[in-house]
Amino acid sequence: MDLPHAAAALCSVWLGALVAVSFLEAPLKFRAPGMTVPVALSVGRLVFAALNRMELLLLTAAVAAGLGCGRTAVLALPAAPLLAQVLLLRPRLDRRAVRAIAGESVPRSRLHVAYVAAEGAKAVALAAAAVLLGTS
Repeated sequence: MDLPHAAAALCSVWLGALVAVSFLEAPLKFRAPGMTVPVALSVGRLVFAALNRMELLLLTAAVAAGLGCGRTAVLALPAAPLLAQVLLLRPRLDRRAVRAIAGESVPRSRLHVAYVAAEGAKAVALAAAAVLLGTS
């Protein structure tokens, strides 16, 4: 497999993991019978921390593959929302979750909406990057 196709494949794997976790597992978890909000938040914190670590690894691998073919610019599209999530949004959401898990009443916030919007933007960017890298 040549380097652009390897980078495209990495973007595709990343997109699959993102969709599975963010758009399937996360919302379904809160609908599971017997699942409490504190437990769901605890699981969510672990799952999204692991997902973000895996995403950073896949981004690094895709950039490395892209460097070999001079096509790394397209990877800025999914990298931007990922970095916003890792550096800005998830730390704040984690602090809120810890407070809610401890039983504290936390006020409404738009952080979760921003995180979901970043997930959507990242999904579109990954699909575009996979196509652009895979067809060139």
